[in-house]
Amino acid sequence: MTQIFHPKDQNFYDVTVVKAGPCPILRVKTVESKDGYNAVQLGFGQGREKSCSKAELGQFKKAGVPAMRYVREIRVCDTKGLEAGQTVVVDGAFKPGDYVDVQGICKGKGFAGVMKRHNFKGLPASHGASDKQRSPGSLASRRSLGRVMPGQRMAGHLGNTKISTMKIEVVSIDPEKNLIYLAGAVPGPRGGLVTIFETVKPKKFRTEIVKSAIKKDKMGNIIKAAAKPGAKK
Repeated sequence: MTQIFHPKDQNFYDVTVVKAGPCPILRVKTVESKDGYNAVQLGFGQGREKSCSKAELGQFKKAGVPAMRYVREIRVCDTKGLEAGQTVVVDGAFKPGDYVDVQGICKGKGFAGVMKRHNFKGLPASHGASDKQRSPGSLASRRSLGRVMPGQRMAGHLGNTKISTMKIEVVSIDPEKNLIYLAGAVPGPRGGLVTIFETVKPKKFRTEIVKSAIKKDKMGNIIKAAAKPGAKK
């Protein structure tokens, strides 16, 4: 993360810099085709041919692009004007002031207990509690069920899962370097892969208090402005 100065409101913003593109279009799927839905497959990053299968190499060759390291499919509402071989850049996709959803793999933190993994409070650390301060407590009842129910929150692997951060504001973009500056943090480690979508949540509306031009005294009476000398009545 870094900070940038926004000249519009004279403030500093904590932003995450994401390299978004260029992303060549590898394939276009439509409702009329055998796929049955509208989507585009995008490639990103220079890959190695020996790491790709023959089917992937054939798809790259058909689109007229070199081997890509990452391939992602994104659903779209309309595929009009989209063809294989075109390039999607950040300047044509987003603009400052838009809100986006960022999806990625969060950092893996290994095996964790219930206090760190599920934000449990823990048991009292006094009055006879010897080594149960960070334990989860009772897991089930032996009398009625006699087993642990599915979905019980317990200790286990924390992180390394796909999560989405919703409604992040686009502070600025750099079309020449294909950089997009997002307000706040995004999922994943530094250098990780993320996917940016248009937000599915409604747009934010900020209310501002505007001072009225009408002046009132302490009793609430309107104070009339005095006429200037020499002004016509």
